[in-house]
Amino acid sequence: MSLAIDGLPPLREVIAAHGLDPKKSFGQNFLLDLNLTGRIARQALPFGDATIVEVGPGPGGLTRALLANGAQRLVAIEKDRRCIAALGEIAGHYPGRLEIIEADALTVDIARLANRGPVKIVANLPYNVGTQLLLNWLTPRGWPPAWSDLTLMFQREVAERIVAAPGSDAYGRLGVLAGWRTRAAILFDVSREAFTPPPKVTSSVVRLEPLPAPIDVPVAALERVTAAAFGQRRKMLRQSIKGLGGEALLVQAGIDPQRRAETLDIAEFCRLAALL
Repeated sequence: MSLAIDGLPPLREVIAAHGLDPKKSFGQNFLLDLNLTGRIARQALPFGDATIVEVGPGPGGLTRALLANGAQRLVAIEKDRRCIAALGEIAGHYPGRLEIIEADALTVDIARLANRGPVKIVANLPYNVGTQLLLNWLTPRGWPPAWSDLTLMFQREVAERIVAAPGSDAYGRLGVLAGWRTRAAILFDVSREAFTPPPKVTSSVVRLEPLPAPIDVPVAALERVTAAAFGQRRKMLRQSIKGLGGEALLVQAGIDPQRRAETLDIAEFCRLAALL
């Protein structure tokens, strides 16, 4: 279903006119239901004077919803050159409000887009780079980050890993890093049938807000500890982090060396990182 929200052509017509068949190499699954794109856009309200950053807009369904809901400055980062002309038509419909950057989002420094005020990132992230993009946004050296909040769509499995608590099957490196610096919550699920082509799994929209004062430890150290611990999550910690100090490091941190990674809370991981 594609409602007329702005007088622009239905998304299926845009895709046909510009030959925008979704490409697996770009991780593309286009969301064509403008009811749903509007719902996602509204999760990031109020926009105020924020710069809204969208990654992987494709034919522009969410782009149009963000603009229709009042985004005054929207920056769309798109790697697929085929989509640029379609996005240009949207820019022409909303003069002065949409900037299009043809680039790989993994190479774009979001902080450079924040020179006019706060940044909100709202995106149906390409499946093949979504997790890495989130890790990049979670791990700048300085904190608070350039962005004020993130409203992002992931595969349901990834969303569950982002919000996972210690002791759960989904808890891992991503959950530690997200929980360390943000307050994260799954807002709602999106059926696979809402996409073209339908992915194999359900998707979920996640909102992340930066914590004002996370535990102060070096990012690189926490990344090393979590990578080692969860790289061999079935083993006891004395074995999985042997290369970082093993049992001696654990004893120094007051952690039983026979525990496994999924039983440690974020504060315990931070204690280990602080000792590296």
